[in-house]
Amino acid sequence: MFRQLLIAAFLMLLVIRQTSAAEECEVCVKVMEDIRATMSKEDSRKKPEIEKAMGAYCGREDLSAREKKICYYIDPIKRDVAQPYSLGMPSLKVCQRITKQNPEICTVKFPVKTEKMEQKDLSKLRVKQLKQILSQRGVECTGCVEKDEFVKKVQETEHLATDEF
Repeated sequence: MFRQLLIAAFLMLLVIRQTSAAEECEVCVKVMEDIRATMSKEDSRKKPEIEKAMGAYCGREDLSAREKKICYYIDPIKRDVAQPYSLGMPSLKVCQRITKQNPEICTVKFPVKTEKMEQKDLSKLRVKQLKQILSQRGVECTGCVEKDEFVKKVQETEHLATDEF
């Protein structure tokens, strides 16, 4: 009985750790998944084809600023990215591996979605998330102590919300 409980707890810890790692490199994982989706099964095993697919993906005009930033980071190390990619390594593992060469890759994150949020929706967020929203907008809430003050400041700076850095 104790052994089964211990195994279940270990598996839960493993799942929680894996999801937090995916959130850590969320933009990189999305870019890698999008590149993989554009390729055929045979081409995903060939390094030159992977490099071409990366170039084609990064050359698109409809990429967000964060995706362009990841492309900027992986452009000089395309061959290092193509190697594990050609072996069928999952996108998260590829991102973790290339983070060893360029630690900034996993620091690029998607913004917290706030558009058209009501007062009650913002009040459900944690203070840390509210501070993160404000920092993404380039605003500092000096003198804010209570959660309600942060919510009010986020609503006041709604016009500053963009996808740019």
